[in-house]
Order: sequence, then structure tokens, then C-alpha cells
Amino acid sequence: MNNLAQLLQRHADTPDKVLYRQWETDPTAGGSAEAAAAWRDYTAAQVIALAARWQQAFRIRGFERGDRIAICLKNSVQWVAIDQAALGMGLVVVPLYVIDNAENIAWCIGDSEARLLVLDTPRALPRLRELMAAMPAVVCIEAPAPAAIAPGHSAPAPVESVASFLPESAPPFEVQPLESDALATIVYTSGTTGRPKGVKLGHSNILANVEASSKVIGLRDTDTSLSVLPMSHMFERTCGCYLMLRAGVCVAYARGIQQLADDLAAVRPTLLVAVPRLFERFLGRIEQAVAGSVVKRTLFRMTVRCGWKVFLGQANLFERLAYARLQPLVAAPILARLGGRLRLAAAGGAKLELRIARTFIGLGLKMIQGYGMTEASPVIAGNREDDNDPGSVGQLLDGLESRLSDAGELLVRGPSVMQGYWRNPEATARVLSPDGWLSTGDIVEIHAGKIYIRGRSKDIIVLSNGEKFPPEEAEAALLDNPIFEQVMLVGEGRHFLTLIAVTQDTDEKKLVQLANQQLKDLPRYVRVRRVIAVTEPWTIENGMLTPTLKVKRPVVMQRFAHSIDAIYGRDMDD
Repeated sequence: MNNLAQLLQRHADTPDKVLYRQWETDPTAGGSAEAAAAWRDYTAAQVIALAARWQQAFRIRGFERGDRIAICLKNSVQWVAIDQAALGMGLVVVPLYVIDNAENIAWCIGDSEARLLVLDTPRALPRLRELMAAMPAVVCIEAPAPAAIAPGHSAPAPVESVASFLPESAPPFEVQPLESDALATIVYTSGTTGRPKGVKLGHSNILANVEASSKVIGLRDTDTSLSVLPMSHMFERTCGCYLMLRAGVCVAYARGIQQLADDLAAVRPTLLVAVPRLFERFLGRIEQAVAGSVVKRTLFRMTVRCGWKVFLGQANLFERLAYARLQPLVAAPILARLGGRLRLAAAGGAKLELRIARTFIGLGLKMIQGYGMTEASPVIAGNREDDNDPGSVGQLLDGLESRLSDAGELLVRGPSVMQGYWRNPEATARVLSPDGWLSTGDIVEIHAGKIYIRGRSKDIIVLSNGEKFPPEEAEAALLDNPIFEQVMLVGEGRHFLTLIAVTQDTDEKKLVQLANQQLKDLPRYVRVRRVIAVTEPWTIENGMLTPTLKVKRPVVMQRFAHSIDAIYGRDMDD
């Protein structure tokens, strides 16, 4: 196999197999829009036929191998069909975040020189036209309204509806044989600083990662996965799409965070691949539900404690018997809120707090975490179902090799490592050595083959006394206390640390005490002396988080610069 589109093509032999499920409104149905909406299944034959129509549309418009197609859509069957159609013809897919700001989207389109942009709706077009000197052709899934032309301006590039863009019929779905280094996609990393960089991943890179990841997670063709992460995130694309397609798993597309509880109840997934933030939300709701009753809270904590000890193999007879009674009484109703059939949850994209893993595993949910980065297609390591250490990110994937730099940074090499950054040799040279070693930027320890993340090399805080430490481990420890919703430590060049925390409690003295209780197992110089408490969450919309939910440290620093300078006794004009 040398073309990712073969993952779809292989299902031609089982045309009636349901591969996808999504919530749709039937515009031809009578009554209210809500009454006309329902979950719709898509068989392999239907998806292959849709992908073939996209391929014919590309041929009609003269697209050639290597041309870039930008996709800025919510997760959907159309996303998969466009992706597989383009890949099958040797086109290059440029995924874009629907929730990203227009400036970033315009930058990625222009930098990649995409010939086509596919959008859900035309809402973003006016701003994109303001930002871009030359727009590519645009197709909207929703029918676009005629564009208004301002006096003195030429007509904007035409915008087609998907109905007019796609032909009614098409030749059979095509999968071209490709060279071993054929480019599949340019994925723009949502960096916490500077312009996004386009990661070049070939078909062979991603296929190698899919094959290696399949040995970590045992999938069944009877499984159903609920897709909650955007397909523009490489973790979702590889593990939530290509890996599922390889195994024949049915993927249902969640409507959004607001409808997630309803979607879980309707779809009843057996698999859930998500970032830790999603599980953190679930845990917050669980804790809120038991907070009002001393009895419920006590039983919940006892269940988690006994279940965790059973998982570790450290439970005594009383704890095992207690858990056998408590699990169906306490844990089962809680897990039923996740659909009642969930057999495996996989977390990735960010570090999974031990508190979250301990709670869900204690309740009886099998939960594993992995580790990776877009530049590695993206999975680098993962816990196995039968060898799970929630404190680690697991073992290296098959086919990869690793070593540590003198500073303890993890370096990896193997078939899933990127080709480099798109038209950016300087950035490529900074992270990819001539002999193929990728600098991950993560400080790690490796024990018995398992990788333990200790921090980021580029985010090392150096105090004025020369003490150095990566803040991530300390920040993860702080987040183990639910009073802290989001946190960031600052103190570069200072003689003590300050914590910026999103919290609903504004008692600084109390927060300092709680913070240092969480940090007690770290070196003594990793202690907080002051806390800047804020109640407004950090979000993508207010610019504090990247689309992959990483904290933009420089933005947070700038936002709270006045408070930081006041704490350290420096006037902003100094």
C-alpha cells in the first residue's frame, strides 16, 4: 500500500458496510427543521461514490498531481470524501481549523498556494477577501449567496455550491500508484508563537504511523467510534479517521460540545479518541453532580480509590469485595452517561493529568494515553491496553528509534517522521537533522521502555538564582487540584514564581497554600509565592489557546503583563 486512498478503496468489497454516521437535516422533509433531523448512515459504496464525484470535479477543472486542496470544514462524510478523492489522485490536502481566526486561515491558504478552498459556509469569505491579494476557487457545502461588488472593485473569485461543483456521475474511484516520497498533506501547526509552519507528511509517513498505531489499540470491525476532535488535528486524522478506516470501524461525527451528552446517548460508542480536556470536562460534571450529597461524594471517592488499587494490583481482599459491590452501584450509572458501551478511551494531543486517568480507570473505564506531534504523523508512543502505566505516555511505536540529547530532550527517527516544513528550510534544519533525527522539544525520562514527559526544552524557566525547571510538570501537578481550571507559571529571571490561574476562588492566600501543596513533591525552589487569579477562561476565541488547546504562553504573559510587573515591583515603563 503506497496511497492513503487505498484505505477507502479496500472497502469496495463490502459495499453495504456502514462506515460513517452523522446528524443531518432533510431539507425536503416537512415540519420543523428539528423534526426533520436525524442520524444518517453512510455505507462504503456511498462514500466511494461521493469521492469518485469529487475526483471527476477535480479532473474537469484541470487539477494535477501535487496541486493543493484546502479543506476548512467541520468533521463530516464530505471531509472524508474530499480527502480520499484528492489523495487518490496525488493531490495534496491542506486541512484548516474551522474555529481558527481569518488571519491564520488566509496565511495558510496563501503560503500553501492552494488552488481550491472548500468551506462549510461562505460566512468567512468577506474577511478572507480583505486579507488575501488572490483568492483560490471556493466551494461551499451550503449554497453561497451572490457576492456584492463594491464600486470600483472587480468581481471576486466565483464561489460555487457543492451541488454545482460536483457532477451527477463519475468514473470509478481512482487510486493512482505513487512514488515512495509522494506528498500527502501540508498540516499547519498551531504554534504558540509566530506564524504556523506547514508540516510536510507523505503517504508513506502516515501509512507507517497507521500501521504501527494499529498494534497499540485493538480495533474491531464491530466497533463504533464517536469523533469529537477536528479532522484538521493530525491526531484525529490519523487515529480517528485513517486508523478506523483501516479496521472498518464505524465513525459517528459528534455535532459539538453542547450536544455531546445527547450524541453519546444516541451513538453509544465503544471507542472514544479525544484530548485530555474533554475528559476533564466529563470529570468536572461528575464532581459537580456528587458535590451536593455527602453520601454520593463518599461513595464516589471510595469507588475510585478501590478501583484504582484493583487496577494497580494492590487491592486487599476487602477493597476487591468493596469494589465488586460499588462498581455496578456507583460507577456503572456514571459511565452510562458516556453511552454505556464505551470499552476504550484513548487520550492524546496533550498530557493527561494523573487525577483524570485515576478517576476514570477507578470507575472501570479502560483508558490509555499516547504521545506524539504533527511532525511524526503524529503518534510517537502509546500505552498498550495490556501494559498501561497512566503516569507515562507508554512505549515507542514499532519502527521508531529514540535517543536523548545531553539536555534530556527526546529525539526520534523513523518512517513516520516528516519530510520537513513547507518552503521553510531554516525551520526544518532547527528540528530535523540531516540523518533524520527529529527534535521533539520534550524533556523526558525513559524507564523500562516507557517514556515519562517532564517538560518542554524551549519552555525552561530559569530563576534568578540559576535554578532551572520545565514548567509543564509543575503545571500538571497544579491541575490535579480542581480549584485550578487553567494555569501558567511565570518567573523567568525572577527570584520567585508567580502562578496565573483561571479559578473561581479569588482568595490569594488560600490559592498559594493549595498550589504549594500540589508542588510539594517537586524541588523546593518550585514553589509559588504569588497568584494572579482570573475568572475568565482561556479560550481559542479570546486568543489564549491554540486551536489544539495549548496555552499561548507569550499571549498570556502579555495579557497579564501589568499584574506581573506589579508583583515583581517593576513599573511597565522601566
